[in-house]
Amino acid sequence: MDILIDIILKAGRSAVELSLFILLPVMVVMLSLMRLLEARGALDWVVPKLGPLLRPFGLTGLGVFAALQINFVSFAAPMATLTMMEQRGTSDRHLAATLAMVLAMAQANAAFPMLTMGLKFGPLLAFSLLGGLGAAAATYYLFGRHLSASEASVDETLNHPVADNAKGVLDVINRAGAEAFKIAVGAIPMLVLSLVAVTALKKFGAIDALTSLIAPLLQLAGIDPILILPSLTKYLAGGTAMMGVIDDMRRAGQVSVQLLNASAGFLISPFDLPGVAVLISAGRRVATVWKPAAVGACVGVAIRTLGHAYFA
Repeated sequence: MDILIDIILKAGRSAVELSLFILLPVMVVMLSLMRLLEARGALDWVVPKLGPLLRPFGLTGLGVFAALQINFVSFAAPMATLTMMEQRGTSDRHLAATLAMVLAMAQANAAFPMLTMGLKFGPLLAFSLLGGLGAAAATYYLFGRHLSASEASVDETLNHPVADNAKGVLDVINRAGAEAFKIAVGAIPMLVLSLVAVTALKKFGAIDALTSLIAPLLQLAGIDPILILPSLTKYLAGGTAMMGVIDDMRRAGQVSVQLLNASAGFLISPFDLPGVAVLISAGRRVATVWKPAAVGACVGVAIRTLGHAYFA
């Protein structure tokens, strides 16, 4: 019992420190920037301009906004856009392509805090874009080609506050800060539970047993077995929990900056059990297209994995 209490206390302390001292400040700054750009009309200008360029990949103008949200806000931010797309009559085929893109791209709530650990932002953003476009195109033209492509009259106007004076700017920043605090605090329970589970598995030898079992196969494929722990954490508990594990491993000197950047392609994305569960709750039609979107997301993650492994 004493061992369990010790594990819980250490995991709780790590989760709170990571959430409040790393995740929260980064999310306050990035969310404030995004919300100010939105309120000043910059995104209203960008979305119509980029929309026609991305149509060949199966994306709409609102899909562009979803890409900006996943890369610069958090993995849950595109939920509002997916809901809006469903309500405004976007076709199932376009919905599936957009969901696949979001699942394959880098999530800001894990990526930006990991910049403090040595993650390179330029390659991350470039391969995130390539992976997202690859996932969307694969879903639209291959895995989701059987879905309906009929659309209602789609209104792609973004509804948002306006910051045309000092009070408006302050209101936008305050709302962004409150939103960031909600994201950071909301991440604590999952962080605590996942870190407790991971620490317990390590403490009782389960991770070592699994590592010794599959290490020879990983070494044949040129994969470092040290990635087993963060990979299991990521796909079972989500990107924020993975970030906590990587932070501990970086402090212990187990993961180098080079290995961190080489593995970012498959470690940093919302394509995991919690991420999929959250995103498909955006709407009934979004939930019905998750299977072709998930297969398409695998293509995008594979593109990002190869890109980071060989060029990052």
